[in-house]
Amino acid sequence: MFRTHLSVLDSSAACFSSSPVFKLPLLDAQTNQLSDWTTITYQQFRDDVERSSAYWAKELRRDGYTSAFCNWIGGYTYTDVLHIYGLSRAGYIPQLFSLRLPNPEVIFELMVKANAKALVYDETFSNVLDNCHVPIYPAKKAAELNAGIEPLPSLPVVTEDDIAFVFHTSGSTSGSPKLVPCSYRWLDTTVAKSGQISTPRNAARQDVTSWMGSMCHIGQTFMLLGSLQHGSCVIQPTTISFSSEELIDMIQRCGLNRLNQFAAFLAMQIRTSRDNSKLLSMLTGLDEVLYSGMPLPREEQEFAFKAGINIRNLFGSTECGATLISIGGSGSDAFLLRPLEGVSYQFIPVDSDETEGGHQSTARLLEFVVSSESGDCPDRSLRHSLDGHFHTGDLFQEASPGCYLFRGRGDDWIKSENSLRCDTKAIEDNVRAMCGNLVAECIVVGTGRPSPVLFIEPTIDMDHEKLKKDIIRKTRQFHSRRYLHERICSAKMIVVVARNTLPRTATKGNIRRKAVEEAYRTQLDEIYGIVR
Repeated sequence: MFRTHLSVLDSSAACFSSSPVFKLPLLDAQTNQLSDWTTITYQQFRDDVERSSAYWAKELRRDGYTSAFCNWIGGYTYTDVLHIYGLSRAGYIPQLFSLRLPNPEVIFELMVKANAKALVYDETFSNVLDNCHVPIYPAKKAAELNAGIEPLPSLPVVTEDDIAFVFHTSGSTSGSPKLVPCSYRWLDTTVAKSGQISTPRNAARQDVTSWMGSMCHIGQTFMLLGSLQHGSCVIQPTTISFSSEELIDMIQRCGLNRLNQFAAFLAMQIRTSRDNSKLLSMLTGLDEVLYSGMPLPREEQEFAFKAGINIRNLFGSTECGATLISIGGSGSDAFLLRPLEGVSYQFIPVDSDETEGGHQSTARLLEFVVSSESGDCPDRSLRHSLDGHFHTGDLFQEASPGCYLFRGRGDDWIKSENSLRCDTKAIEDNVRAMCGNLVAECIVVGTGRPSPVLFIEPTIDMDHEKLKKDIIRKTRQFHSRRYLHERICSAKMIVVVARNTLPRTATKGNIRRKAVEEAYRTQLDEIYGIVR
């Protein structure tokens, strides 16, 4: 029998009923600052999920709905988890969107594609839902999920090929994310993989870890599944980009011993620890510091390694969840990635192994491919049409048998600071199409940044501020449909440089994205208000 998020919760609530599953922040009414943490036990969590399930069964079946439901919520709070798990427990298929999709038309279009029959929404979005084509339901607070005497609905009868969730990619393609349907077979494998990642280092005590991101994306969904299996506790911070002071408070008052963060946010903690001996001591005292979403900047990675911080890199994607984990420890192989157990992956040589610098690599570049027989191979709609496997586009080198180094992607995507993807090529193509008479060359950068920056080499000598405003005006419609982390809507986010001054490859003369980011790092820091 396959396992699900609901069966994991039932099992853990029986085994760890009085143990804390969540630590939630309490804010001071006057200052809105963190004052304390409150505890949710495993038994309370299961009871609240069942209460949410009964509530949604009463509300939705009264109106005749028995199919997929769109959840447009933040995904960062305990109440959000109750809505997602509660709808699933009531027999519905949650289609998950985060608050980073500002254009409701994109939401509506994807709802049609997924055949969603209604929308559960965060009340902060009530003012943009006038044209919604399906019935809408506010995502109420946990205390308001009252079903009266409504009985708990029976658990849905499903097969491994039925759809459990519908996620969406974190980057847009042609102005819209791709839907990622996730079957119960996929979910069962995800439960097994997350259990490997979250195995406690010390069986004699409860692991306490940190909330990583939105439950509307696979990262936090995956990590919560792992935590639940082992009776661990998850701390919900006041914000995902929480301060070093709040991290210290989590360690001291909540007993945090395993830190999970996206790489850009962890890099901030490591940079702060250089001049904060108390923070550095606490980071080195953690059982594990796990990061994901993108590579950790080399400078911070090397500092953490030398300082004795037990960092590990969890590699994955929306389509597959986590797939590879670094060896960790203090050896020379600490940063090498190995596949998780119980899966079927291939590393296939690519035709070209030219690096960004125009040199030939001494080691073959291999594309990471998830075989169709692997339980975490995504929906058929996302697989390669010829061989039926899922081609990730991620490139690696095999450093030693079965151990790999990530060497970037074979496409033109970058990842923002919270690990959401941005299609740079689409932005560049739109600039060339709309501003060809003004722009000789352009490139979009912003890896690990909140949003992208556009570098321009103009065709003619003209006032830079006027050029920037013209570009913003001509590309406004294109950016209106993109995620917030993909938009270039301010002249501040455009940098104009002289012709032929951006770094290029030696052979083809292509502008080198990584080299631009390095060469203009100080200017980019100033744009984002970063002080180093």
